[in-house]
Order: sequence, then structure tokens, then C-alpha cells
Amino acid sequence: MTLLPFDRERLDALLDTAGVDVALATSPHNTRYLLGGYRFFLYATLDGIGMDRYMPVVGYVAGLPDQAFYVGAGNEDWGTEIDPPWTPTVANVSWTAASAAEAAADQLRERGLGRARIGVEPPYLPSDAAQALERELPHATFVDVGQALEDLRAVKSELELDLMREGATAVVDAMLATFDGVSEGMTEIEVVERLRNEQTVRGLRFGYCLIASGSGLNRAPSDRVVGPGDAVSLDSGADHLGYVADLTRMGVAGQPDGRQRDLFDQVAHVQRAARGAIAAGRRGGDVFDAAAAAIADLPDRDQLSFLAHGTGLLSHEAPRLTETGSPPYPATHREHPLSAGMVISVETHASAREGFVKLEDTVIVTADGCEACGDHGRGWNVLGG
Repeated sequence: MTLLPFDRERLDALLDTAGVDVALATSPHNTRYLLGGYRFFLYATLDGIGMDRYMPVVGYVAGLPDQAFYVGAGNEDWGTEIDPPWTPTVANVSWTAASAAEAAADQLRERGLGRARIGVEPPYLPSDAAQALERELPHATFVDVGQALEDLRAVKSELELDLMREGATAVVDAMLATFDGVSEGMTEIEVVERLRNEQTVRGLRFGYCLIASGSGLNRAPSDRVVGPGDAVSLDSGADHLGYVADLTRMGVAGQPDGRQRDLFDQVAHVQRAARGAIAAGRRGGDVFDAAAAAIADLPDRDQLSFLAHGTGLLSHEAPRLTETGSPPYPATHREHPLSAGMVISVETHASAREGFVKLEDTVIVTADGCEACGDHGRGWNVLGG
């Protein structure tokens, strides 16, 4: 049998628990994941096709990988000839989201699954595609399979972990190079553009940068000029071969003053406490409990905020540990034990009248603790070297 690029037994168990006969993945992250990293190069970032959009479909029949299929774009033979998907059936026939859904329905009928319980991804299924599925498969039952597919992705393979290590290291390296090239008088917009270039030359695809400088707390890049003694926070997310690298590091024009050092030390203290609560078998909510206990003892506790979230193909994915973060979502993993191979972003910031100070780290859950990725540059980095 073909070696699958994911844990087949785990997926079958998750679909069984969800009562799903066949999963139809349509999101960029889940189709890419189920295909082992493949995405058609032509529409990898610009997915508009005429007046419609590119919507590939991966169909996985529970317990029967030999019945899996892939529906791609009408010109996708260019991609699948070079990088053939593992699915036994490949149908590169669609030019619209609705026609992709119709082609998927054809595949399901051919397999006798016209009355099946079909898992779909509602946030990634356009209304015309959903209507096409319902029209073509009037006796089927459609349910949300998003949670099952996210739980499948929660524990990363060693290959995935290597990609996340590489991405985190490259993002921090780009930040340090940016700090080294920033001088007083540059605007925040110019600093962010420098960071974009530094990420690009390291093979990353720039996603965003939240920047705060001086006493400003608005983190949108602006025309504000970096002045003497200003702290500069760079919080940036980038894409490394599909995987998100999202970290925050601090710079300062000159040497940090006493107040800046004090705020940074408090932020670092909370980070250490939270990271110390991460290990396989530990309750997911322990991370927040440890951070809350650390914050409670600090003088600037009212100015400190903490967040931890899973990361991988998405910047917020399983394990989901809180319902009060930004963005909010159900804390589905708070009461469950962490597993080795999960990846968590741990972030603490201080919003004080003196400015914004933050650290954000990426850590891999291990059997006896956690492994930090790109864990350099965590102190005050002097602008201009």
C-alpha cells in the first residue's frame, strides 16, 4: 500500500468518533496536509480563476485509503505530473468551486457513497459549492469535519518539526538583521519593509509585522520616526514551506533604561513560568495557570497579558487552550494532556505608558518539557549593531 503522508490510523479513529464516512477537505491547509505538502504552484497564493476561485478537494473515505481521490483545476496536470498525489484517483477537471464540488460528488456516487455522512469544512466551502454538493447528493448528510482534521494535525511529524525549527530560526535571524540595519530617524514603515526583505532573502514568505516603537501602543506600521532611546517591538509571522513562524523580539535605540529593563524582566519571568509548565502529559490549561500565578506576583501585573496557542499550518490551531484570546475560540484542549510533537506559541506583553514590550516564543512539546525554536535574540537588541 502507498505510504500516506499522515497518520492513517489516527485519522480513521477521529472520523469514527465524529461519525463521518468520508471527509472532503477544501481548505488550503488541510488539502496541503493530506497531500503531504502539495499545492498547485499556479494558484498557491493567487487563487482567483476568472470570476471564480481555485478550490481543490481531497476526498478520504474512512478506512479505505485506496478509494481516496483528488479534484484539481482544469490545467493542474502541469502540477500533478511533476508531483503526483498519493491518491489513487486524480481528476483535474474544475474551473470553479461549484464544478469542483460536482466532480467530488461524482467520485462519491461512483463509490456508492451517495447516502453517506460526509464531513466538509464550512468556512472553506463557498456557498455555491455547498449548494452543488447538496443538489448532487440529496440523500447525504453533511457535517463539520474541521475539528477532526485539526486534531489530526495537532501532533507534528519530525519533518514538520524540522520545518518549524527552520522557519522560527529564519524569522529571528531576519529580525536581528533588521535591528542591526535600523537607525534613528527611520519610520516604522521603513523598518517593516526592511524586515520583509530580510525574510525574503532567507526563503520566507512575509506575512505581517506588528510594530510598536517609543511610547506608542498602536502596532500598525506608521510614519512614526524611531527616536533616541526608543524601544522597538517586532512581532512577525512568515510562511516557511506552508508552516507559520511567528515570534517577537525587542530592539532599542541605544541602551535600555531602567524602566525598559524592568518591564522586559517581568515579561521574561512570565515566559519562563509558562514554558516550565509545558511537557507531554501535562494538562493544557497548566500553561495559563502558571502564567497567571507568575503575573500575580509582579508589580506591573495590571499591564501584563499572556497568551498561548497552537501553531503549525495555521497561526492559531490545536492545541486550543483558552477561549479568551485573540482571536477567541473554544478551549477544546484545555482539560486534555499535551502530547509530544505539539507546537505552542507562548507570548507575554506589557502595555505601559513607557511603551510596548513583548516576547513571543515557539516551543515543541517533548516528553520531559519543551524545545524552543529560534530561541536567540531574546534580550535587548541594540539598533544599528
